[in-house]
Amino acid sequence: MSSSTSWVLFPDKALSLALTRVTGLFRFSKWTQKPPVTAEETEAPPSDGEAKSSLFPIFPLQTITTTSAPQWLCNSSFTTDISVINDAVASQLNRETVQSPPQDHDDDNDDDRAQGKPLPSSYPILESSESDRDGRDREMKEKSKKSKRKKKRQRDRSTERGGFDGYGSRKSRVRAWADSEANIAKDYYFDSHGDRDNLAFGCIYRMDIARYKPYNPLRLSGLHVRGLYWWNRSGSLSERDGDIDALDGNMKSAGRYWSGKYMALERHKSFKRIRLVAPKLPLLTTDEFIPLSDVGSSQGAVGSDSDSKISASLEESWEDEMLNKTREYNKLTREHPHDEKVWLAFAEFQDRVAGMQRQKGARLQTLEKKISILEKAVDLNPENEDLLLCLLKAYQTRDSSDVLIGRWEKILLQHSGSYKLWREFLHVVQRNFSKFKVSVVRKMYTHAIEALSAACSKHSRQVVLFSIKGMVHKDADPSSPDPVIVQLELGLVDIFLNLCRFEWQAGYRELATALFQAEIEFSLFCPPLLLTEQSKQRLFEHFWNSDGARVGEEGALGWSTWLEKEEETRQQVIKEDHSHENEGGGWTGWSEPLSKVKDGIANVGNEANNDLVMGDNQDEDEYKDVEPEIDTENLLKLLGIDVNAGDGGEVNEASTWIKWSEEESSRDCDQWMPVRRKTDTSEAHREEEDEQLLRTILYEDVNEYLFTLSTEEARLSLVSQFIDFYGGKMSQLFCSNSPTWTENVLSLEDLPDSMLKKLKCIHKVLTKTQDSPTGFGFEFLSGSLSRNADIMKFVRNAVLLCLTVFPRNHILEEAVLICEELYVTKMNSSNSMVTPCRALAKSLLKSDRQDVLLCGVYARREANYGNIDLARKVFDMALLSVEGLPVELQSSAPLLYFWYAEVELANNSDDDRESSYRAIHILSCLGNGTKYSPFKSQTSSLQLLRAHQGFKEKLRTVRSSWVRGIINDQSVALICSAALFEELTTGWDSGIEVLDQAFAMVLPERRGHSYQLEFLFNYYIRMLQRHQRQSSLMKVWESISQGLQIYPFSPELLKGVVEVGHFYTTSNKLRRILDDCCYKKPSVIVWLFALSYEMSRGGSHHRIRGLFERALGNDRLCSSVVLWRCYIVYELNIVHDSSAARRVFFRAIHACPWSKQLWLDGFLKLNSILTGKELSDLQEVMRDKELNLRTDIYEILLQDS
Repeated sequence: MSSSTSWVLFPDKALSLALTRVTGLFRFSKWTQKPPVTAEETEAPPSDGEAKSSLFPIFPLQTITTTSAPQWLCNSSFTTDISVINDAVASQLNRETVQSPPQDHDDDNDDDRAQGKPLPSSYPILESSESDRDGRDREMKEKSKKSKRKKKRQRDRSTERGGFDGYGSRKSRVRAWADSEANIAKDYYFDSHGDRDNLAFGCIYRMDIARYKPYNPLRLSGLHVRGLYWWNRSGSLSERDGDIDALDGNMKSAGRYWSGKYMALERHKSFKRIRLVAPKLPLLTTDEFIPLSDVGSSQGAVGSDSDSKISASLEESWEDEMLNKTREYNKLTREHPHDEKVWLAFAEFQDRVAGMQRQKGARLQTLEKKISILEKAVDLNPENEDLLLCLLKAYQTRDSSDVLIGRWEKILLQHSGSYKLWREFLHVVQRNFSKFKVSVVRKMYTHAIEALSAACSKHSRQVVLFSIKGMVHKDADPSSPDPVIVQLELGLVDIFLNLCRFEWQAGYRELATALFQAEIEFSLFCPPLLLTEQSKQRLFEHFWNSDGARVGEEGALGWSTWLEKEEETRQQVIKEDHSHENEGGGWTGWSEPLSKVKDGIANVGNEANNDLVMGDNQDEDEYKDVEPEIDTENLLKLLGIDVNAGDGGEVNEASTWIKWSEEESSRDCDQWMPVRRKTDTSEAHREEEDEQLLRTILYEDVNEYLFTLSTEEARLSLVSQFIDFYGGKMSQLFCSNSPTWTENVLSLEDLPDSMLKKLKCIHKVLTKTQDSPTGFGFEFLSGSLSRNADIMKFVRNAVLLCLTVFPRNHILEEAVLICEELYVTKMNSSNSMVTPCRALAKSLLKSDRQDVLLCGVYARREANYGNIDLARKVFDMALLSVEGLPVELQSSAPLLYFWYAEVELANNSDDDRESSYRAIHILSCLGNGTKYSPFKSQTSSLQLLRAHQGFKEKLRTVRSSWVRGIINDQSVALICSAALFEELTTGWDSGIEVLDQAFAMVLPERRGHSYQLEFLFNYYIRMLQRHQRQSSLMKVWESISQGLQIYPFSPELLKGVVEVGHFYTTSNKLRRILDDCCYKKPSVIVWLFALSYEMSRGGSHHRIRGLFERALGNDRLCSSVVLWRCYIVYELNIVHDSSAARRVFFRAIHACPWSKQLWLDGFLKLNSILTGKELSDLQEVMRDKELNLRTDIYEILLQDS
């Protein structure tokens, strides 16, 4: 029986798919070869009527039919007639073979391959004689053995190198396929090696995955693309046509596009790339139009003979790009020497150049070049703060800390009035671990406040001088303050807040509280006297050293009122003693006050008595036996410390340090109020004062940080940040883009309740569908200030006193009512239906019955506790009394109407529509402009029509005021009311249209600096989310994405991005969006939302660690205590990697040495990881850095003993 060997060459499935799509940009360098057919499997040759040899000879030839496809060929492309493609490929191969000359090869197995001969278009089955067949069989067996040995060696080498050389090769470990007819010994086999091809095709695929090579862009000619391109020109045609297993080791070792060879090639500075850049059209022309001929010629040049010139100009290596960019920047800096953006871009380009250089010396040379560029820019623009900051940042990379501080001091001497420079300098000093000491940083804050205060005073004197000489601009409003003074004082307040936060976090909480008390008294309650700064401070020293209550304490009146009462008392005493004295006259302000004189007389008497008592005591002591001194060594032994031991008397028991840290944390929470000196001179009181000496804040401790604020904006900023500092809740008074907001968030140790609420909401949405949600939360970052009843009482008293300076300020009134609620709730744990702030609100309303906004704030608090009927009564009373008020108070009516409507809609339910009818009635009264009347029935159609017209007229008025830049709370409330009215009566799309028209009134750059417009945009997003089913998630998503470009740090928008993106987009796209936000506008808020998303979804540890490392690798965010604390807790509680948590902790205290809470986290959370010796060393370093430690370790030892 004669047998024949049939060989059929065929391309892979990917080739047929790619050829049908006619991309032609890639070639497939793998061909598959059919194994030889044994004699037992060979049948008679097919007849003419049967199908010819197939491209996919999986089964014996006689079983292949064109009528049905095997079941495993699940893709429809396998059932397509590809003979046409096969012929086209064969003809193309013939043409390419003729064009390419034969080359030499190193492979010994290439002897039997055709060297440079054209391949036939088909491969017929040949028959041979018996003798020839036997000879060929022997040759085939020898070659088969050699091939097997070679493949085994290749597999061994591939395994040693990691197994990547055989990527995409045949499945050599497959012994038999399920549909093959070969006789097998077993019915099944276990596949212990994964098949990555199954992931590509979604099913068991027995063929090979094609290897792709990029098309050489140098062969491109214009827009014409060759169909196939041979990547390896040195290889012969038979080598290209052979199977991947038959390729030589050189090509296989090259790897794929992600291999080290190609990565090194991509990073090579001489590697040329093609950049397709559209031709630039001239922006400015002398004519009034752009000629069509120029456009046509520039576009038509692509297909003309100038293709090669255009392509050659776009082809450049990294060295070429560097030279071209440098030449371009040099030209721009010569033409525009005062354009800071050009200089900053030139300096940033040097960072890109340094990133491509591997040698350290080359990078240092590039850094020197960058510094020289910035120095030249600063010489040409000496007053530009951005250029100065960029230059100093470059110095920080090169210079040592001492040299860097010297450069900073030299620049600050020349720019002493720059808030931005002082802020960055204080960050640099504060983060320097090797030089950090609390006293050193405190001294730098003293210099900053003195310099900025002097700059404010100097500018104020200049403004007064110009106004006297009549040099003020005619269009300037004389009642409005100078904007430069406003910005200077706002910056001064921010520096002062940073100082207070630094003292608080370093453990000096009494000093931080005293600083707030002193500055509020000094700036807000200064006596109305024409005094110099020195005389003013002398007068304040008398107030501070007296027994008068300070702001926040019970019975505080304010410095000015206290001084008036003191003067009245003094005048009264002088009048009573006038008949007994020869001298007369009143106090001129320069003599010693009466209280101080009395104190001096009393002190003299006490000193005389003390001298007598001391003399008697000395006489008695002569007759007393001298008591033996207690040996210190014996006392330490009693405490369990052996001074003779090698540890030098240190406490090395971890349990003792755990108790110490718990006691220290407890005292930090309780001891925050300064201790006042009392007139009681008893010995017990003196001992108590000696124990609490550090908690007593003298005038000398605060006098260097006092400054005067003249603008109302700066004063209100001081009070609002004071409320926020101590955990009070109030409406947002700053835009999220303002430096005040970003600085406050960056310096947080704990997260405020409003931020935690948003993060919890995200966690709830993301884990709603999870069976076992992750247990990570941010509750450990919850601050304890708002839970401290004494602190809330202190804030309430302070804000009540500040309301005398800011009367009828609804933001402060809301804050004081919320503080009262928190205080009463903590004091009375029993649940009562009475609103906790009702008594305080009624007392405030009795003192000022015309304060209608206070009525609205109080009514909202009642509605918040469920008392909707009482809230309606208060709102109705306030709206009915609006018309009898002065005109300036009537302008606040839109706020009342809007609050009332929102309260009604919050009480609305699906079953009862009465609240909606009430809201429509309230808003229609505002739109009509008529007198308000309480709700009785539904609003008529005529009234609704009049309300529509009335809102249109009111919006025109708002538009004219917004054009002039006058944006206030009342106008924003009017726009929100109009949008809400349209939403309830016409539809949600009409309400959205009203808000869109409002945004069109303001330029985008102005929108990014107004907290009112940010509130309006957040309201716009909430309206879209209420109707996302009727509109679409796409509309909501697009609006949030646009808003994030304007307000990248807004917690509301970031919360919306995660919530809506979770339902609208894929997780990968949402990750890319969050990564883009973190890259372009890095902020603690953005990173917290990105981390919350990954942790809630149970993201991989590598991904979450990468986010932490990228965040803390930022120059600014590395000083965020919140991020470091999150990182430690994540490693400890989620990853359960104690060694990683230990490493992160030591990195954290090195980056933030001032945070006492961060140091104590090592004692409280890492006590099972750190040894007692390490804990003892940590406490020693804390003392060396001058952090305030309230507990002595010997106290704990005494308690234990």
